[in-house]
Amino acid sequence: MNIGVFDSGLGGLTILKSLLKELPEYNYVYLGDNARVPYGNRSAETIYEFTKQAVDFLFKKNCKLVILACNTATSNALVKIQKEYLPKYFPDRRVLGVIKPTIENIKENNHLRVGIVGTKATVNSGAFVREIHKVLPKAEVYQQACPMLVPFIENGEKNEKILKLILEEYLHFLLQKKITTIVLACTHYGLIKKQFQDVVGPKIKVISEGRLVADKLRTYLNKHPEIEKNLDKKYQTEYFVTDLSPDYHELIRLFLGSHWKDTKINLINLSS
Repeated sequence: MNIGVFDSGLGGLTILKSLLKELPEYNYVYLGDNARVPYGNRSAETIYEFTKQAVDFLFKKNCKLVILACNTATSNALVKIQKEYLPKYFPDRRVLGVIKPTIENIKENNHLRVGIVGTKATVNSGAFVREIHKVLPKAEVYQQACPMLVPFIENGEKNEKILKLILEEYLHFLLQKKITTIVLACTHYGLIKKQFQDVVGPKIKVISEGRLVADKLRTYLNKHPEIEKNLDKKYQTEYFVTDLSPDYHELIRLFLGSHWKDTKINLINLSS
């Protein structure tokens, strides 16, 4: 059986890249819902329905375990899927998100002045604030929605001057709060982590999720041998998207770097 990785677009490839680097032996199925990206400006109900469709598809592709490599989907749909959907329809399958590994890292390093940047839906959900305060009640947590960044990245924009201006505008509020840590609470943002670091300066810790998710997945599989033993280990990866434009091969190569093997990208329709 496979490990599924889902994102609303291509940002989840930053998570897949870390998985392929740290846990290359497993079989992966990546699904990007490019036709409906971004999720960040949609209602929680719509995000849940879209995420459920994606999970259904990945289960049909023989995935034992699905990782929601999307903070918007994790913050708006994961709990309902875990507590209601899986017990009723797929009690032997598992769905994990990307928020918990980040929260555990914040706790382990005792980060007490934290800035969160993400989509509007992630920020409005308050998921990061709630989860951080559960483990660090005295932490000061500030949020900033960055709605322009996902389209900027998905469109393959490369204008560094424009990107810097956008980041300076978004980060101004957080820098005024004298944060010591900033969480890139959108998997797309991992691709421009360096640009974030350049704007906030070397004294502020920038947390990107890819490596954290890979490390926590290894720990999870070690704790759940009943799942790990059912996973195929043939070093294979399949890619599916819901919209296939001519430049997707280039974008996927950009996200995955040396881990891209020029594999076929399959077009599917989740809403049918």
